[in-house]
Amino acid sequence: MVIKVLGSGCAKCKQLYAEVEKAIAQTGQPVALTKVETIEEVMSYGVMMTPALVIDGRVVASGRIPSANEIATMITRTEGFSNNSMGSKRK
Repeated sequence: MVIKVLGSGCAKCKQLYAEVEKAIAQTGQPVALTKVETIEEVMSYGVMMTPALVIDGRVVASGRIPSANEIATMITRTEGFSNNSMGSKRK
């Protein structure tokens, strides 16, 4: 699983990154966590407000900071979706 925090590196972006770290610790899932701070790459996701959260290529939150518990739920649901052979990810 790949999780990206999109934003310019502002205080809210850093806060979202910290919440994601907490959520990863809660779930115990193997996750590659990265920051995306270049405006070109942020814009490539169609995000209008930062910070934004991307899980496995899908924007799951934008313009707000979900709690660690909410992010943990997103991670768990995405993990189940990724393992479902009947489903496919949006691109």
